[in-house]
Amino acid sequence: MKADELRTALRRDDTRERFAHIYACTEQEVESYISRVEKAVNRFEEWFGAGRDLYVFSAPGRTEVGGNHTDHQRGRVLAAGVNLDAIAVAAKRDDNTACVHSEGYDADVVDVTDPVVKEGEEGHSASLLRGMCARMRELGCNVGGFDAYTTSNVLSGSGLSSSAAFEVLLGTMINGMYFDDHLTALQIAQVGQYAENKFFGKPCGLMDQAASSIGSFITIDFENKETPEVRQINFDFAKSGYALCITDTHGSHSDLTPDYAAVPAEMRAVAAEFGKEVLREVDEAEFYARLPELRGKVSDRALLRAIHFFGDNARVVKQVAALEAGDFEEFKRLVIESGRSSYMYLQNVYSPTHVNEQGVSLALATCERLLAPVGGAWRVHGGGFAGTVQSFVPLDYADTFAAEMDALFGAGSCHRLAIRPVGGVRLF
Repeated sequence: MKADELRTALRRDDTRERFAHIYACTEQEVESYISRVEKAVNRFEEWFGAGRDLYVFSAPGRTEVGGNHTDHQRGRVLAAGVNLDAIAVAAKRDDNTACVHSEGYDADVVDVTDPVVKEGEEGHSASLLRGMCARMRELGCNVGGFDAYTTSNVLSGSGLSSSAAFEVLLGTMINGMYFDDHLTALQIAQVGQYAENKFFGKPCGLMDQAASSIGSFITIDFENKETPEVRQINFDFAKSGYALCITDTHGSHSDLTPDYAAVPAEMRAVAAEFGKEVLREVDEAEFYARLPELRGKVSDRALLRAIHFFGDNARVVKQVAALEAGDFEEFKRLVIESGRSSYMYLQNVYSPTHVNEQGVSLALATCERLLAPVGGAWRVHGGGFAGTVQSFVPLDYADTFAAEMDALFGAGSCHRLAIRPVGGVRLF
């Protein structure tokens, strides 16, 4: 589709209806999404020239809803795609060069036929591009060259996983342009995980990519680490009467690597006392039976973190059941219960080495004060120690809640989101 044809298509009624569904918004709110694609088309032409046959793709950010720090113990998680996304305007090339220009960054250029990890690329987006191309060629895709302009409104550092959205965007784009959409959404997520593990150099799990690629609520059971069980949950969040709010407390993550690393290390230390690798392999009843003898062999904090794992791992099953039964009241109760477990047992709400910096704790206390009287729910979001909190807020209270949180943490700190029912997708 040429650029002028695409601009015309963007203004059709059926496009507005489709975008309203994809972005879980009203038709009045659709205009901003349409304008964003139009601007991306213009930027593509500025960078790569006019007259090309264009494709447009989208991949959402994600939010962790249940199962806090359970994935690395091969536990269960509940996650969802959100209505913030990365989009790409792309066109094929006649050679084997992929050139991706992301808004605000220099262009990444790779040879799509070269699968070798390059020195200096690790930790940069070029490595993800190379890794995605390499793995998709291994899976039988005849990846060719392309130019792409990408832009993203997935909040960096918010726990919404902008990197996974970028990986899924690349995978959806290559799958659509060169593989006749042969790969499933889960396979695209697995390709993204491969690229991040092998080329980018980050040993991530599958949750972020799967939630972005599949969309809506999903649950993942990592018990079988080679073939985790992934399932989409049939629940229409748009009809729940609630907004999803993510509040950024603007805490620094710069000195928190030891805190993050200690969580899986301590959980594995408990598992090792049972001759196991991870807590998922440990029988919960046996753990509690041996709790007195475990004291002194591992730290008390490690035992508390194990208690959190067992509780939150089981809680995911209850959350999924509540959503599938349409029981949002029970779901909210479990969200609060999970958050309290993270605070008391997992202890990932603030760093013990930075006790004067407790932005997440302050945000949670404020959420409880504001939301308990109106039936909302709240919890720490993602890895913790600094960063964001997640809240489910009644729609008629969302503006008041956002104003209170912005007053405490700064204008624009509270982001009102929705659960997006669609994952990685070709828009045109």
